[in-house]
Amino acid sequence: MVARCSRDSWGEAAGVAAQAQTIRDRAVVLAHTDGKVWEDALAALGNAQAKDASDARRDFALEQKLERAAAAPLEIAELGADVAALAALAGERGEGTYRADASAAAALAAGAARAAAHLVQVNLGVRPGDERLARARASQHAADDAAARLLGPTR
Repeated sequence: MVARCSRDSWGEAAGVAAQAQTIRDRAVVLAHTDGKVWEDALAALGNAQAKDASDARRDFALEQKLERAAAAPLEIAELGADVAALAALAGERGEGTYRADASAAAALAAGAARAAAHLVQVNLGVRPGDERLARARASQHAADDAAARLLGPTR
């Protein structure tokens, strides 16, 4: 919204608005994907626990489903960082009237990145030292930093 409302005063506004729209579209798809892959992973986990004997094929399928269940929130965390960065840019360069809106957007994006990073952390397919967890945490920190740029002392 900030970029769309700042087109007359900010030359990059149209590009930022287009980036925001692309991220929004991807986030909608990911929200649906995340729910589906998590349900699939839970069903596979329940199936594996119901069986006594180890089955290599079943175990491999379970591992693949857990991998997909970790991938969706990881991408959501990365999108959260992207949104927070765009919101910070819009708040800093866009129409000043909408700075509070940009601040709110950055804070919400940082919260989404934090929640998604937590989901990556607790996912059964992610182990300590996993590169995906490091990426999720880096996204969370980047989103927090971007939000802090706008949420600091008011000007």
